[in-house]
Amino acid sequence: MIGIPSGGAERGPSFYELVYDLVRQTPRGRVVTYGQVAVLLGAPAAARAVGYALHFLPDGSDVPWWRVVNAHGSISLKGRGSAADFQRHLLESEGIGFDREDRIDLRIFRWWPDEGAADSRVFRSP
Repeated sequence: MIGIPSGGAERGPSFYELVYDLVRQTPRGRVVTYGQVAVLLGAPAAARAVGYALHFLPDGSDVPWWRVVNAHGSISLKGRGSAADFQRHLLESEGIGFDREDRIDLRIFRWWPDEGAADSRVFRSP
């Protein structure tokens, strides 16, 4: 089992904390991809680690995990089922549409931090 890396005050925030901070900034009705989050954090090979970070969110977290999708604009939950249905419901309730292949059009719904919806700092891994 993979544990959540902890960040010490002298080391700065952990990668997981940086993921959570960035995902929190994703506006309602917009999405980001796992790989996009990794690139924005200065760790372009860490898309899978972004997924792990979201998997280990504590219960009751304020991080809108459902706004993170794969590079095809699809929901990536393994086995799909009720968890994927719930993610789709949350996205649709924010006005995000899906096509016939169950994909989100990233040209329309992808969010980039420089759009002004979030603070303008550049995210870099510690």
